[in-house]
Amino acid sequence: MTREILRRIQVAKRTVRAQTARLHRQFGRARSEWKTDGTRVTAADRAISSAILRELRKRFPLDQGFSEEMLDAGHPIAITSRFSWVLDPIDGTNNYAMGIPSCAISLALLDQGRPIYGVVYDMARRRLIHGGPGCGAFDGRRPAHVGADRPHAGSLIGFHSPYDRALVPQIGPLIEHFKIRGLGSSTLHLAYVGIGLFDGVVDHNVRVWDIAAAHAIALGGGAEIHYLRNNPFPLRHFALAPPRIHYVAGNRAVCARIRQLLRAG
Repeated sequence: MTREILRRIQVAKRTVRAQTARLHRQFGRARSEWKTDGTRVTAADRAISSAILRELRKRFPLDQGFSEEMLDAGHPIAITSRFSWVLDPIDGTNNYAMGIPSCAISLALLDQGRPIYGVVYDMARRRLIHGGPGCGAFDGRRPAHVGADRPHAGSLIGFHSPYDRALVPQIGPLIEHFKIRGLGSSTLHLAYVGIGLFDGVVDHNVRVWDIAAAHAIALGGGAEIHYLRNNPFPLRHFALAPPRIHYVAGNRAVCARIRQLLRAG
């Protein structure tokens, strides 16, 4: 790992940690509104987004920074710099606004459009999850990795309800064969796979900012990620209305079993 990448990782962790006090201070109290795409946003989302992107621009002026809460990204923006950042200031804003602590700050470092390191602040556990391919995955300071168990009836699978009615029949086989968990945070679903808290995840309904950081963490922990629809990486353009991503993740055996069940549905 080069010095320029290590420096960016160190800054990313410090910059995310610097926003955790703001996250906790406004938890359950931040005024929210609904955006045109049907998602909720709070003043905390916007303040955290502005603060993190501002710090990254100050430290790395040649890097590009992108956030779900960018107000001037009405059309796709080409990624032209070697290093770029993808931020979700609060993944799980619905939870956050209602006082449910399953939410996270999610910041990904990309090299040529591919996530190489992710930093996720898990609010409920007050823990920084981080890592990337070739670097390992860490739950706080503890090295962590994807679970090694073969799929079984007690496997915990993170699940996000499909937006496409045609995919609804796939739900039944998953419920029949696994224990399903829906946290309301796509970031945490995938990050938890990378550190072994979840055995797998199935998601039909995410955008790139939801999973960019967790993608790197999961690969760092040894997980496989299979994009079944709209693989976003390498990311060539950033847009606020990209196609929704459909993917599964887990160890090799878990991914194979999930894909088998999805086909059966």
